[in-house]
Amino acid sequence: NESPRHGEWVKVQGKDRTIDSFVVYPEVKDKAHTVVVIHEIFGMTDWVRAVADRLASEGYIAIAPDLLSGMAPNGGNSADFRDQTAVRDAIRSLTQDQVAVDLDAVTDYVIKLPAATGKVSVVGYCWGGEHSFNFATHRKDLQAAFVFYGSPPRDEAAYQQINCPIYGFYGGNDNRINATIPDTEAQMKSAGKTYEYVIYEGAGHGFLRAGEDPGGPPANQTAKDEAWDRWIGLLKKM
Repeated sequence: NESPRHGEWVKVQGKDRTIDSFVVYPEVKDKAHTVVVIHEIFGMTDWVRAVADRLASEGYIAIAPDLLSGMAPNGGNSADFRDQTAVRDAIRSLTQDQVAVDLDAVTDYVIKLPAATGKVSVVGYCWGGEHSFNFATHRKDLQAAFVFYGSPPRDEAAYQQINCPIYGFYGGNDNRINATIPDTEAQMKSAGKTYEYVIYEGAGHGFLRAGEDPGGPPANQTAKDEAWDRWIGLLKKM
C-alpha cells in the first residue's frame, strides 16, 4: 500500500465470469513488457501483490488475477473464504481448462493496455507454477514461462504445443517436485523446446516467499535473492 507505483484492482471480463485482477505499472517513459503473475495455492494474497509491485519496480507491467474471483461465499474472492483450508479446497476444484480460459482473458486484457508493448510472459509459484507451465502449452504468444517449484504438464503430447522457453526455479530440498525434473527435461528435449532450470541447494519448497522471513533458513533467503536476480536478468533479455 505504501508503494510509489500505481497499483489498482481491475475487473477483467472472462468467458463466463469476471476476474478481479491487481495491476501495477512501472514508472517508465516507454511502453513496458507485461507479466501475468499466477498465485500460489493460497489464492490472492498481499504477498502476490507485493511480487507484482516488485516486478513493476523493475520496469514491467504486472497483473495478478484472483483465480478464485466470485467463488467464495456470497460471490466473494480469495480473501472472503472462512480460512486457508477452504481456499486450498477451492483452488483444487479449478480445472486446467478453466484456469487457461481465465488466464487468456487476463492476458488479452493486459497486452492491450496503452502502456504495454504487447509482449507478455507468465510466472507462477507452486500451484501457480504448474499452471504457468500448462499455460505455455496453450498460449502461443508468450515470450517465456517462469515456473517456480511447480509440476510439469501430465500430458506428454502437450510439450509439442509449447512455443516459448520454460525457465524453472527449484529448491534443493523439494524432491516431490524435483523428482519430475529428469522426465520433464527429456520430454522438452524430445519436443525440441527450451527448458533451463536452476536448483537452489538447501532451499525448500516455496522459497521465494519463505526467503522473506529473516528468521528462516539462510538457504531460503539466498535462493530468493539469487532467483530474483536470475528472473529479472532473463526478462531483460526479451
